[in-house]
Amino acid sequence: MKKNEVYEIKKFKRNFFHHNLYVNTFQNHLKEHRFIESLHRHDFYVLVLFTQGTGLHKIDFDEFAIAKGSFFLMQPGQIHLWELSSDIEGYIVFFSKEIYNLHFRDKKIEEYLFFQSSKNNPELQLKGNEMRQIQPYFDLMVIESEQDELHKKDKMLNLLDCILIEILRIYNVDSNHLTSTYNHKLKEFELLLEQYYRTEKSPSFYADKMAITLKHLNRISKNILNITITELITRRVILESKRIMVDQNKTIAQIADELGYSNYSYFSKLFKKSVGVTPTEFINQLKN
Repeated sequence: MKKNEVYEIKKFKRNFFHHNLYVNTFQNHLKEHRFIESLHRHDFYVLVLFTQGTGLHKIDFDEFAIAKGSFFLMQPGQIHLWELSSDIEGYIVFFSKEIYNLHFRDKKIEEYLFFQSSKNNPELQLKGNEMRQIQPYFDLMVIESEQDELHKKDKMLNLLDCILIEILRIYNVDSNHLTSTYNHKLKEFELLLEQYYRTEKSPSFYADKMAITLKHLNRISKNILNITITELITRRVILESKRIMVDQNKTIAQIADELGYSNYSYFSKLFKKSVGVTPTEFINQLKN
């Protein structure tokens, strides 16, 4: 299967500040970068607001309908593609983790709830009043990007953060996340999972690393996400296996080995239980 490219911000015109920020209207973005309509992934964060048009957005094997008010928040590493109508309009922003975290210092982009992958829903459908609240920030970012004024970087990043704060307010209203302590612990688990999921599949390993009991760790996961830690680990492994199947020409045995399963048969059974088809059937579906 053809390897899908990982795009960097420097690949796009109209990027700023050492290739760490990109801002454009979606219509102009498409004129210059038609390749985004093929399957690809980014090494940066992505915000997209659609103000007109329709289509389909596929993100990590989930499909989302595009309409006026569709707002997408994507993290580095997610695989996606667009299918867009000819009258599509909106805004698109790319930014790196480094430029945000260095600028704000006392807060981190990955601490926003919608950028925590275990709880991530990459799509919101904004209502009319929410659109009117958020769209002016995108307009101001586009205008600022076309000028060369003092403190340009500060203004653009502060406008970006205003957008994120407005989305967080909407997100909190629509979500049932519990206490900040539980959210903090779940984030701690998630960071450990990203570091060790290829080699460590035991929930007890993560509980020990966090210096809490497995019972308490499962309580946190069940209260916030309504799934167990074992299910979270499996979900992360299966997602990565799918990404590898899309990205690389590897056998199922090689993929199983890369993800820490010496028993190829066990991995295949786990994949089928989670996805509903065998790894081979899934790859054939991708090819078709």
